[in-house]
Amino acid sequence: MIRTLSLLLLAGCAAAPAARDVDDFSRATPEAEGVASSAILSLVDALDKIDSLNSLMIVRHGRVIAEGWWAPYKADANHELYSLSKSFASTAVGLAVAEGKLSIDDEVLKFFPEDAPAEVPANLKAMRVRDLLTMSAGHQDETSSAADQITPKSFLAHPVPHKPGTHFKYNTPATFMCSAIVQKVTGQPIVDYLKPRLFEPLGIAKPVWNANAQGVSLGGYGLRVRTEDIARFGQLYLRKGRWNGKRLLPEAWVELATSRQVSNGSNPKSDWEQGYGFQFWRCRNGAYRGDGAFGQYCVVLPEQDVVIAITSGLKDMQAVLNLIWDRLLPGFKAGALPEDPTSRAALTKRLENLKLRTPEGAAASAVATGRVYAFPANEHGLESLAWDGSALLVRQKGVERKIACGQRDWVKGASSWGAYVNEPAAASAAWTAADTLVVKQCFTETPFVATWTLRFTGDELACAAETNVNFRGGVKISLTGRAK
Repeated sequence: MIRTLSLLLLAGCAAAPAARDVDDFSRATPEAEGVASSAILSLVDALDKIDSLNSLMIVRHGRVIAEGWWAPYKADANHELYSLSKSFASTAVGLAVAEGKLSIDDEVLKFFPEDAPAEVPANLKAMRVRDLLTMSAGHQDETSSAADQITPKSFLAHPVPHKPGTHFKYNTPATFMCSAIVQKVTGQPIVDYLKPRLFEPLGIAKPVWNANAQGVSLGGYGLRVRTEDIARFGQLYLRKGRWNGKRLLPEAWVELATSRQVSNGSNPKSDWEQGYGFQFWRCRNGAYRGDGAFGQYCVVLPEQDVVIAITSGLKDMQAVLNLIWDRLLPGFKAGALPEDPTSRAALTKRLENLKLRTPEGAAASAVATGRVYAFPANEHGLESLAWDGSALLVRQKGVERKIACGQRDWVKGASSWGAYVNEPAAASAAWTAADTLVVKQCFTETPFVATWTLRFTGDELACAAETNVNFRGGVKISLTGRAK
């Protein structure tokens, strides 16, 4: 049975047992914390073969035992979390509950009477905050969660065919409503509300959370923080709401949020069918996690006293979790292990030299260098391309950008590509054939890598481009231009 609000509030004063009272995030050897370097190396080797990982951090007993970033990704840069944002939004609700500003049993309509439809269906009237948190709001499908469309009014206008609490439907707009409710009762967007209560105590220095047109943090996505920030957030939950001896979050809330509140399937081999809490997924092996599209993970293993933070651009998200269970989980031991300098040195070298694959081929070709190729009018607004020997010159929607490219390396430069034009980026290029130039551009605060394949034939340029992952099939370009 779900615990009552009074228990949640009382738990804010209770001390939670923890393996250590101080989580200093100092660096330690894997063996010192009971993990074989060889086991971590096996995991990293397997992850590297996927060529989709952006970063990895493993924390045991509050100490970082392994960390690595696949260049051009960097430790000090934020990364888009997508639906991993939901776990942070849930935390904002938990804090507001602990402060007595709302109850998880409050009806959703209570907060937005001005946005209610003219006729309120019974299922909408019965919808509670708890139902938003557990993805059981009663919807059969989602309304739009786009920043320029989502509002409390649009959410409340959406049909609710199921009795709330009875039907699991993953629902990003429901998390937006959690954000909107916290803002309504606190007077602050959750990104601001969380700063003194969560972000600053954990040392999360530069969180960025996109908002809708009304200034409401999107909640279900849109948060960017660093990889270590993800790990620190997971450590707070591993310690049941305590951080360095100080309680930040009620223990009872942590237990509710990370335990199975609703069923979402029965496949014993799927980490998406082990039950769902308050914006956290239950996993196999006694673990739980927050996660986001394309493989943004905060995996917490209470039995092993471990947190794993991952950012990536994956098509198969289950594959990485399988590798954690198969390669890493057996390597956790109860006590310290004898040091293994050889394996540790190999692991250190591996982690320090991680890099996304760059195009392989020649550095130069006499074909087409310096020529400008114009394209007919198209939906992408791509007007012209040119290669100057070290950079791709892209003119799109009246703006020309120079994409500086490395050779077998990533070079920071201006970004381009539709919605990503303002993103930090790095690029690499090579001639894979005498007439074919391949350019990769990585948008380094996102999972996205755009690949341009340019084939030059006489006065024609065949341009094909697409991103590694994307929603609804992604952005693809296939155009033919002619030399001016």
